[in-house]
Amino acid sequence: MANKKKVVKCVIDAEGKLGITAISLVEFPAIEETWVHLSEHRLQAVNEERMMLYGAALIPDKHILRIDEEGNDYYITFDKETIQKCAHLYLKKNLQHSATLEHQFAVTGCTLVESWIVESEVDKSTHLGFSLPVGTWMLGMKVDDADIWNDVKSGAVKGFSIEGIFNEVSVTMSIESLLSDLDRLLNQVSQGLKGEVG
Repeated sequence: MANKKKVVKCVIDAEGKLGITAISLVEFPAIEETWVHLSEHRLQAVNEERMMLYGAALIPDKHILRIDEEGNDYYITFDKETIQKCAHLYLKKNLQHSATLEHQFAVTGCTLVESWIVESEVDKSTHLGFSLPVGTWMLGMKVDDADIWNDVKSGAVKGFSIEGIFNEVSVTMSIESLLSDLDRLLNQVSQGLKGEVG
């Protein structure tokens, strides 16, 4: 019999009391996607940097590694419907200024100014250099704090990570399924490296 790995599907309530409470700027994003930080060198020739960050907040059906209180690892995942609800509720609750650094403390000078769900294989995220599945929640954050922008440029922080409260529905997946996902990921990385070398 195949070994099973615990997978928890995160969902939110119909009343909207649960969901995302903040977007954190982190060095190691749990969804394993880093952002693109835009300056005059990327999009337009201006004297001052635009100080914009673009990246994914949530990717549908992505298995995100977590560790429970007993030290056991498991995965959480979000489906497309939950991601869309989270994205909409975040803005409806006026949380555009709710940002933290490494999930440790609140920061000012970071404002969510763009938010969209990827709806086709080619959209704004593609033009920014991302290759993400339909249903991904993308963010555009304006950074007005010089210290945080310096952290971005130095690579001290590299991506977005969500903070929130969710209901959990447990499911399981086989080791074979995990290995298949890992093999697919390694192939994508290998193809990306070949593209950079060539």
